[in-house]
Amino acid sequence: MNKISALLLCLVLGIYSCKNTNQNIDKLEIAKQYYDVLDKSDISGIDTLLTDSLLTRETEYDYEQTFSKTEYVEWLKWDAVFNPTYKILDIEQDNETVKAKISKTDQRIAFLHQEPIVTEQVIRFKKNRISSIETTKYVVFNDSIFVKNRDTLLNWIDKNHPELNGFIYDQTKSGGMKYLEAIALYKVTHNSSKK
Repeated sequence: MNKISALLLCLVLGIYSCKNTNQNIDKLEIAKQYYDVLDKSDISGIDTLLTDSLLTRETEYDYEQTFSKTEYVEWLKWDAVFNPTYKILDIEQDNETVKAKISKTDQRIAFLHQEPIVTEQVIRFKKNRISSIETTKYVVFNDSIFVKNRDTLLNWIDKNHPELNGFIYDQTKSGGMKYLEAIALYKVTHNSSKK
């Protein structure tokens, strides 16, 4: 092999190596941007990060849902009502996916779960946009406390403020506002009865 051929081969391999490294960095950065958008409730920032539809899956609970981008934006508006805090506890690229350990708390979670929920998630991509997010493990989640507090709230609302019924299923901004109102009414009544 002559010197020019060897030089061209090294140049091509170098460019290919840099291109692959940049793709890896891009996926990790996209995932970090996604969690930053969630943390800041920056709905306008989500558009360039997602494919036209997003598959969400929860392995432990055998549940999945596909959102159109418009539907996911509506969910983000619901989520934003509760003033969420998302923290990346660990994140790494694993071939074409990103694996992350995420802590989330908000006003709803603080009431129902009484501490942040920590999950492990796998993010998959299509053409450098997020196409699916799979929650593979609940690291910190006390199902019995969550369900007990949720059921207590729902039963109390049903008896005392039936006009708010259905908020638990309404994952829109107005549904989130009703959810917050239900929590606030419950807290006011129960905190004043403790005095």
